[in-house]
Amino acid sequence: MPLPKTVKLTPGKRVLFLTKDLELIKKQLYEGLDLRMSDLRVEDLLDDINTDTMTPAWVCFDYRPEDLARNAYAGLFDKDGERVFKQDALINGNFEVIVSGLRKGTGSSRETAPQAEKWGGIWLVIAASFAPIHERNNINLGQLMGSHEQLKQLQAGAELPLSEFTKQYDPVTRIMLEAGGLFPFSKLLADEKVDLPKLTGGKRPMNMAEKLIASHLVEGQGEPYVTPGDPVMVKVDAGYSHEFTTAQVHYFLESEYGAGYTVQNAEKFAVFEDHLLYAKGVARFAKFADKIGTLVEMQNVFQKHTHVRDYSARNGISPGICHQVAREHFIDCGDFVQATDSHTCMGGASNALAFGVGATEYAGLIYTGFTFVQVPESIRFNLVGEMQPGVTAKDVMLHILDTYAKREETLNRVMEFGGPGLASISMDERATLTNMATECSAKTGICEADDELWEWLRAQRKLSDTQIKALKAKAVTPDKGCKYDGGVHTIDLSGIKPMVAEPGDPTYGKLIADLGDVKIDIAYAGSCTAGKVDDFDYYAKVVKEAVDAGLKVAEGVKMYIQYGSEEVMRYAQSRGYPELFAKAGVEVINPGCGACIGCGPGVSETKEEVTVSAINRNFPGRSGPGKLYLASPLTVAASAFTGKITAYREGMFK
Repeated sequence: MPLPKTVKLTPGKRVLFLTKDLELIKKQLYEGLDLRMSDLRVEDLLDDINTDTMTPAWVCFDYRPEDLARNAYAGLFDKDGERVFKQDALINGNFEVIVSGLRKGTGSSRETAPQAEKWGGIWLVIAASFAPIHERNNINLGQLMGSHEQLKQLQAGAELPLSEFTKQYDPVTRIMLEAGGLFPFSKLLADEKVDLPKLTGGKRPMNMAEKLIASHLVEGQGEPYVTPGDPVMVKVDAGYSHEFTTAQVHYFLESEYGAGYTVQNAEKFAVFEDHLLYAKGVARFAKFADKIGTLVEMQNVFQKHTHVRDYSARNGISPGICHQVAREHFIDCGDFVQATDSHTCMGGASNALAFGVGATEYAGLIYTGFTFVQVPESIRFNLVGEMQPGVTAKDVMLHILDTYAKREETLNRVMEFGGPGLASISMDERATLTNMATECSAKTGICEADDELWEWLRAQRKLSDTQIKALKAKAVTPDKGCKYDGGVHTIDLSGIKPMVAEPGDPTYGKLIADLGDVKIDIAYAGSCTAGKVDDFDYYAKVVKEAVDAGLKVAEGVKMYIQYGSEEVMRYAQSRGYPELFAKAGVEVINPGCGACIGCGPGVSETKEEVTVSAINRNFPGRSGPGKLYLASPLTVAASAFTGKITAYREGMFK
């Protein structure tokens, strides 16, 4: 239903402040303490609240919003390891406003996070800034967002016009939010009650993201030249969902359009069984086996109903992680791709514009074939030089996270990668660059197209010269003189050194040379970020050197290596890697997600355990309760044999 024309607090309802002092949160939840923004500073509030904290993986096993709301913020723990929010705490607290600090909703694109708040009674979300996908999910759900100053006025008794909260948005987003969210907006659009604004900027030089969006405009919006901030409707070429999200997509589509709903362009959309394949083998998730089974069953129903591509597990083995398989099989350069996972941006390695969306938005776009986009700003990274031995694309991204993302220079922007240094980076390593754009709170990442891409596609899909020529015609390149609101930044690859991200957040970067001795218990090598062909070559290189020196994985350390896809597994088998890994005492895991989302071997069991991992994010509790350091595939493999976090160097085991 439409939002009211004025905004005021409801007598008898409460405001919940998520303070850095967790005891204050408990007093609000359980002792009736009421706080006022006028008595607090923004610095007193929690920053970087990630969606894993708002709705941990196990909470998402409930696909109905009213059910998952019962465990809102189940991932927020006190110093004793106890849940701050017990079951039903948000619902029972009679709250209607929730308040936090900077970068609300970082991490996964899971829409369950704002759903838990909305169905927990919250209709107004206050923060200093929002992660891009999370903000979009709030808008799609009709969740109003505001500032701390506005909250001060409301708590003082003011009644503010709705426009005060929506005026910062473009005209289309404003209509969508004021209508109550995406589905009410879509009905207005279908009933021709929305006049889409016409593009009036005229011909201008465009960067890659702008050119790709301009080429996908739904007809009737003006000339095909866009500028950041333009609200446009664009055609979607491809997308996918997985068993964590498909049930909601199906549920929403049936609820909104009836049991006979149809979808567009099923051949370029897919479902994957990859995220929860190993969850039942993890003690803390085994008790949810029935719920996981229901999610898989509902995904199967959705696939049979829609006839999208089916990447279900066969004989207990997944075809692979959605992002990896999608780039292997059906994402083409020049495609506009939307999927229900924040690491959809991995497809940008192939010169596609790809980013994650929530279940509501995905349901809307797969039904209509198009979606709403506000043209994002871009930031350009010119790569020069070549990486030194022992350095990988993961180190490059850890450097960018520590240098640019920490200062919010990448926030909500498309990270464009190009320059002469890009030619020295393989397609798999480019996929690492774009995959981790989401850790930078960026909109997505995209790489320039070049001969490396064409040769990879030719070999990967057995394409003919004619097919390659057609793809080249779709590729986007930046125009001379185009604008980058985030600036143009040169990164000398030869100056990058091995890095880690210290536990808690991917932006906590540190040179390994400055780290000191950090003993480890687990070395995990895998995930969409680090389960590709090149990554397995890295693992094998280190393991072979260690085995040749008579070494095995260090005593007291467990090392796991997990394939990103069946194709990667077949490649590794053809090279004899499984036998090599077995000699070293490494456990090899079939394709799929796993420890990255806490759903497989390699998850820590205690707070004291230390993991060095090649995954993409290290938020507290994401991969178990222990301390988790992010590192490159080479560093993870080398550390497994030394028993402490160690940068790889050739010949180190001699």
